[in-house]
Amino acid sequence: MTGSILIVTEDEKLLDDLLRLCAAAGAEAEVAHGAPPVPGRWESAPLVLVGDDRADALSRSARAPVRRPGVLLVGRDLDDPGIWRRGVGVGAEHVVLLPDGESWLTGRIADAAEGVGQQALTVGVMGGRGGAGASTLACTLALTAARAGHRTMLVDGDPLGGGLDVLLGGERAEGLRWPAFADSRGRVGGAALEESLPRLHGLRLLSWDRGESAAVPPEAVRAVLGAARRRGGVVVVDLPRRLDETVAEVLAQLDLGLLVVPAELRAVAAAQRIASRVDLVLRDLRAVVRGPFGPGLDGEEIARLLGLRLAGEMPSEGGLPAAVDAGRPPGADARGPLARFCTEFWARALPEGGGARPAGGRGSVAA
Repeated sequence: MTGSILIVTEDEKLLDDLLRLCAAAGAEAEVAHGAPPVPGRWESAPLVLVGDDRADALSRSARAPVRRPGVLLVGRDLDDPGIWRRGVGVGAEHVVLLPDGESWLTGRIADAAEGVGQQALTVGVMGGRGGAGASTLACTLALTAARAGHRTMLVDGDPLGGGLDVLLGGERAEGLRWPAFADSRGRVGGAALEESLPRLHGLRLLSWDRGESAAVPPEAVRAVLGAARRRGGVVVVDLPRRLDETVAEVLAQLDLGLLVVPAELRAVAAAQRIASRVDLVLRDLRAVVRGPFGPGLDGEEIARLLGLRLAGEMPSEGGLPAAVDAGRPPGADARGPLARFCTEFWARALPEGGGARPAGGRGSVAA
């Protein structure tokens, strides 16, 4: 469906309000006066807003429009039970009552204007201890997803880290960084966000600049990450080990969290403390265990000690520091152990992956 939002109403005050909301959402609008909309226009509009004043006339007309998704009935009278019957009559998905429903309706209009479909699969990566390899895994996950043709955004969630743009060799790449979004509130346009960020290795990167770390409040993180998710595809977030309000906001929007844990007892003890706190916010947290493995330890046993499901055993890959220094990011070698591990992960995590279930062992990915 393409084109302008279609508004069907003769109520001038309601029309003014709906045009104002369309403008706030950055959407063009077309108004149908009098008779039912011309054939084809009702069907092709990305969203149809029917004023309550026109609902009965539309449903009883000899040329009543066909039923379709994306029709909303908009009214004002909270005490009128008949509006629900009229909503059924025009085949409305929702009945929206103004002014209470203005914020929700503005978001729905903006979604329609952007052509929003299925939201991005959003994966967060966190280290069970310092130096666990979370940033390396996050970068490799993002690179392999982009290489497979998925729209991909990599988000650096740690202002005190070394910067994912450095890992990707793009510290001088043009585009906005986190401080530019510190004042964001409400809704951020998904397409505008994507176009504003540096493009590196086929993905979009939201990282930090080299200046003093600017605090980005939870409201801004919510707006920016929500915009990233609406674009679809894959969003990978590299998270710090601390849990504050801003990190909690990110965790609340994740579909899946990966806790990277080296196969060491001290690392397991540290990871237990992190997992117990993260688990309060994130419903699906899994362990990625990084070898080498000592006697009596394997991925399943460490995941059991943590009380988490095992997402996989992360293989080691020699020469990574030298490769990064030479400008080759983690995962750049599609045939390397880390890239193969991440390719298997996406084959299971993404609906279109369709990969066969691998046998267990080092570098395997558990369903």
